Amino acid sequence: MGGGRLCDLCRVAGGGPPPWTGVYRSHARRSLTSAFGVRFFTPPAGSRAFWKTDRVSVAIVTCKVLPEPDADESLLMHALTDAGLSPTLVAWDDDSVDWSVFAVTVLRSPWNYIDHLDAFLDWTVKAGAQTHLYNPVEVVQWNTHKGYLRDLARRGVPVVPTAWIGVGEELELADIMADRGWHDVVAKPVVGAGSFLTERITDPASMQAQAFWRELCTDREVMVQPYLTSVEEYGERSLMWIDGELTHSIRKSPRLGDAPEQVSDALPIAHVERELAEAVIADIPQSLLYARIDLIRDEHDQPLLAELELVEPSLFLRQEPAALKRLVRGIAARL
Repeated sequence: MGGGRLCDLCRVAGGGPPPWTGVYRSHARRSLTSAFGVRFFTPPAGSRAFWKTDRVSVAIVTCKVLPEPDADESLLMHALTDAGLSPTLVAWDDDSVDWSVFAVTVLRSPWNYIDHLDAFLDWTVKAGAQTHLYNPVEVVQWNTHKGYLRDLARRGVPVVPTAWIGVGEELELADIMADRGWHDVVAKPVVGAGSFLTERITDPASMQAQAFWRELCTDREVMVQPYLTSVEEYGERSLMWIDGELTHSIRKSPRLGDAPEQVSDALPIAHVERELAEAVIADIPQSLLYARIDLIRDEHDQPLLAELELVEPSLFLRQEPAALKRLVRGIAARL
């Protein structure tokens, strides 16, 4: 997921529901339509019994206002339906939802959680007590804060070098860079998604850099990493892990500020990258339905872990149909 302008998720639309909303067919309803044509439904006001009329197999979790379209969403909904399941697109921040009616709940695009972190974490506990949530609650709670990179580094995982700045620490970016011998860095929040408040900085003394640094450090934890030039040619590689197996890799261009993300077709997974990705996943004690492991090459052409996405990663299912099928099988196996 990444930054972008808000799409229109809140336009009321008429017409009948798509095939993945069977539980709602006999009731008055309103549909929320995204910019890319997928509908999801909310129950009539005050109707708790509405949720008890049938048992919905799978909840696919999004949010009321989606920061940008989810390219995986329509593919997954159709594939689940074609497999004979009953998926329903539901917003995590819809307080009217009774999560106990879902056998399995799969996080896919709750991408506004960074603005409502405490509420989202509370919701994961609530939902996780009523349904089988994937990924598991403990994993989600750990992975929403990028301090997980520090945990993995302590366990011996090669991670992009990082300076961690706590809330209220009055440190100058120029001093951080000088202390570490960095001349080109990327600064971003410890809790964030996509390119939210993420900038590359080469001149920390510039007015623009200082203004950004002040905004970034206001009431939030911050991380600073060296900019690795390998992303310009080799790119950042995202490896998809689905239900116990690495399925495919894609190349992403650096995404800083408002720059659009450029994504390749599916690529073979290099042996050294496969080894690192499998070692990272093996370090997670809980069973995962999905994961995305983002890697960057260092100056010695060795892979480093940039991100481990276990909450709501784009899985680039369009690039690899076999990965979509595996995800559907993994969800079905958990019913």
